Amino acid sequence: MYSQKLMDHFTNPRNVGEIADADGVGMEGNPTCGDAMKLFIKVENEKIVDIKFQTFGCGAAIAVSSMITEMAKGKTLEEALLITKQDVADALDGLPPQKMHCSNLGADALRKAIEDYRQRGN
Repeated sequence: MYSQKLMDHFTNPRNVGEIADADGVGMEGNPTCGDAMKLFIKVENEKIVDIKFQTFGCGAAIAVSSMITEMAKGKTLEEALLITKQDVADALDGLPPQKMHCSNLGADALRKAIEDYRQRGN
C-alpha cells in the first residue's frame, strides 16, 4: 500500500516543529478525513532557508509534510510555488489513490505560507 520512501518519511519525519519567528505560516486541512497541516517558513533573499511543519493526521499526511519541507528548503519562492501535488506524490514513490488528498495539503499549505510571507510585506 505505502512505498518504502513514504514509510521512511512517516517513521522518520524531517523538519518537524515550529519556527517561532517564522516569516510565513500556511495552514491547510481536509474536513473529510480530519488531516490538518501547518507549515512555517523562514525566508532570506527570496529563498526558503528554513521550513518546519506540524501535522495532525494519518501516516501519508505526515510523510507528505516531511517531503514538502525537503522539496521546498533551499528553493526560491518562485521555485517553491511550482511544486505540485503530483511532484510530492512522485517524490514519495506514489500515494494510494485514496490518499492523494494528503499530497494536496502539502502543496496548498506551502502556497499559503508563501502568500502569508508576501502579505506581511516582506
